[in-house]
Amino acid sequence: MPWINNALKKFLAPSLLLLLAGFQSVNDDFTQHIAAKLLDYRRVFPQEKAYLHLDKPYFTTGDTLWFKSYLVEGSLHLADSASNLLYVDLIEQRTGKNVALRRVQLSGGIGHGEIVLADSIVKGAYTIRAYTNWMRNFSEDYFFQKDIYLFDPENIAEPAASAAIDLKFFPEGGQLIAGINTRVAFKAVAGNGLGEDVNGFILNQNKDTVAFYKSDHLGMGRFQFEPKSGDVYDAFAKGKDGQISRFDFPKVMESGYTMIVDNLSNPLKMRVIVYCKMPGKQESGIHIVGHSRGIVAFVAKGKVTAKGLMLNLPTTGLPDGITHLTLFDEQSKPVSERLVFINHNRSLNIKIISTKTTYKPREKAEIEIAVSDSAGNPVEADVSVAVTDGGQILQQPNDENIVSYLLLSSDLRGFVEQPAYYFDPAKSERKIHLDYLMTTQGWTRFKWEDVLADSLAAPQRFIEQGVTLEGEVKRNNKKLNEKVMLSMYLSNDSLNTFMTSETDENGRFGIYNLVFADSLKIRLQGMNKKGNANLNFRLDPFAAPRATFLKVPFYPVTVDAKQLLEYLKRAEQDQEIARKIRQSRERLLQEVTIKGKKEVQRDSRKIYGSADASIKVTTQMASGGRSILDILAGRVAGVQVVGSGMNASVYIRGNRGEPLFVLDGMPVDKDMISNLNTFDVESIDVLKGPSAAIFGSRGGNGVISILTKRGNENYDYSQDVVPGVLVSKIAGFNVPKEFYAPTYEISKPQNVNPDYRSTLFWAPVLKTNKQGKARFTYFNTDAVTNIDIRAEALSTTGIPGFGKTSYSVD
Repeated sequence: MPWINNALKKFLAPSLLLLLAGFQSVNDDFTQHIAAKLLDYRRVFPQEKAYLHLDKPYFTTGDTLWFKSYLVEGSLHLADSASNLLYVDLIEQRTGKNVALRRVQLSGGIGHGEIVLADSIVKGAYTIRAYTNWMRNFSEDYFFQKDIYLFDPENIAEPAASAAIDLKFFPEGGQLIAGINTRVAFKAVAGNGLGEDVNGFILNQNKDTVAFYKSDHLGMGRFQFEPKSGDVYDAFAKGKDGQISRFDFPKVMESGYTMIVDNLSNPLKMRVIVYCKMPGKQESGIHIVGHSRGIVAFVAKGKVTAKGLMLNLPTTGLPDGITHLTLFDEQSKPVSERLVFINHNRSLNIKIISTKTTYKPREKAEIEIAVSDSAGNPVEADVSVAVTDGGQILQQPNDENIVSYLLLSSDLRGFVEQPAYYFDPAKSERKIHLDYLMTTQGWTRFKWEDVLADSLAAPQRFIEQGVTLEGEVKRNNKKLNEKVMLSMYLSNDSLNTFMTSETDENGRFGIYNLVFADSLKIRLQGMNKKGNANLNFRLDPFAAPRATFLKVPFYPVTVDAKQLLEYLKRAEQDQEIARKIRQSRERLLQEVTIKGKKEVQRDSRKIYGSADASIKVTTQMASGGRSILDILAGRVAGVQVVGSGMNASVYIRGNRGEPLFVLDGMPVDKDMISNLNTFDVESIDVLKGPSAAIFGSRGGNGVISILTKRGNENYDYSQDVVPGVLVSKIAGFNVPKEFYAPTYEISKPQNVNPDYRSTLFWAPVLKTNKQGKARFTYFNTDAVTNIDIRAEALSTTGIPGFGKTSYSVD
């Protein structure tokens, strides 16, 4: 994505100055080599990150899921305008079935939409995903994915019981080296994918206890450990039922490197300690490369002796988020890795200000959003806001938001539980718990062997700025061995156009970056002068990427039973009211009889009034002529057709030049007209002299206007099969609906209905002004309850923000 180069230079300049005082010079060949390799990799494989803000965490049948989409460049988090098409789909976890797909049109990386959860959708656990075509070049682990639950009002499922835990151990730096004291992190996960508190001990081959451990946070913890040469270790954990279970413990290596990082003691720098054990060597030269989301932050160089090597690396110039440290040995091979999290609290501050702390039911609420940077300066930003009834919807504890996702979850492998916890200043131990996370979940956006390869393989998928139409042409259902020219007629309510394309030697063709809403009718046929009827066409269907899930489906275990029952009851009432309103409208329509003169709709393909002559093409005419001009010959006074078939020429009233040819309202060349299938033509209009004046100088020799059956918006495609022609519909960008919220300032008939909506207000496209402010209003419902307001934002410079507040209605 060349457009981000200027922004990269601004980032690279200060970060490369972190080549630290007291170190040996790092302006060597290795430094230049590694920086160039990382830069080349990012140029060929730039990363994108997608994020969705949902109006609430769980739903019921008949509900609508509202979402705001953000797409950013993966390193600097600038709003990404390279991909303008974002796919959002909903996957049932039990079967892996894709039950909904939305194509969201992005403008400057921003879009929005909704998914109506119809009664036909099976209740249970779902995952909503967001990804671009470009993101499909990489692992689906880096798609945006969020678990939601669709409840059945009549059958509330209980959460599945957790299966046996999975316990893994992670030596700091990657491996255990005999005789070197290090730290070992661990993580215990229950069958539902969530962290499980655990405690246990480590035994050697003699059954001697050599270490104890106990988790501190969400099944994670860390302990000191010094492995002995030749020893083999096993781990044991005590379950809630008191049972002792055995787990594998990492093997001990007799030689190698280890790297220990202290990123907690000093807020301005991190301390890195490197140990090396190599037979016959007293010291070993190493490099440590630090990169932040693929951009080189520093390269340090030193020699590891028997006492080890300690480096103090400043962190003030590093961006917020994950910095990846890699230790390279003397052969420039990566031998040890460690993730650290940098948090300078540079996220946006979002204040949500209400004119009142308490409202009455159905009273108008006036809300102001104020966005500022870490220095208190106002910020222009894209903002999305969800207002929900806290008596029905329980927000999930420390749930994902745009800050936690962009800075943390999006750059880690696997599921991150309660990610917002690590950004809550009220949590005093969050930094050490975040360090546990850094040592138990790895970075996999790229592998060093791929970055350092002599050449990079070309990406398989491309950046989409619109809808892609691809397919294959065969002749008599056999592969082509030549190129074939194709004509395509595309139409919908706002678009009418012809396009031409050409297949490759194997019959493959593609049209890219089509921009249209809803759906598009397509008529496709060959343009060669013979053999069109023997062509077979196939359009490639969209194949959504496959999804993989936990063995036990997600369940929102934090949902309070009372709140859930209230939500389901109110949702059922809302749907029953909507059904009654629809039934009342249907009865009214059936009872009303309208009398009047039928208005004949004007054909939108005709920019002219009435033609001088018009031929309604019958089946007999179509079968008797090889081309449109053959049908025209001898049927209209003043029109002379010379020759026949593909070689025919036509003149009107003795003009020396041929007339303008118009096909379904679009000027085309004569070859296009000559190649039309005669059975596809509805009528032919001839315009002479003054009648053709509306076409200007182009109509000086007259106009022949051909109207096709398929160009008629009332044409029924399903009733027509023409050899050598494909008629189909393709899906375009989904048109987002506007969130409906009733107003109670004026008495209306529908205002007598009870109002207990769970989502009171949804504003996906707010923008703050130069003062960093935005305002909106809505009306409260009938519920006496607490109201939650949650806002997410992204600045033009790629800085995310999150804010929340609440008030009461009584």
